[in-house]
Amino acid sequence: MKLMRKDKVMVITGRDKGKKGEVVTVLPKTNQVVVEGINIATQHVKPSSKDPKGGIVKITKPIAASKVMVIDPKSGRVARIGYKLNGKG
Repeated sequence: MKLMRKDKVMVITGRDKGKKGEVVTVLPKTNQVVVEGINIATQHVKPSSKDPKGGIVKITKPIAASKVMVIDPKSGRVARIGYKLNGKG
């Protein structure tokens, strides 16, 4: 997987198209990433000893890595990521 934590990315498809954020978590087994402020869902939480009130909580869900592109820090535009092998490997 070519994405890493703390990469600045932009969503290119879906409900959040055009939004920008920072990668919080990378899930290589499922080829997904969690991006701060993107793909937010509401979850109903029952009252417990940890959270005595319960209620509705907003959480950030993973998004497919193919739906985001890295933002180039120099130009500020989205870019593709590639690997280049040198003589040392």
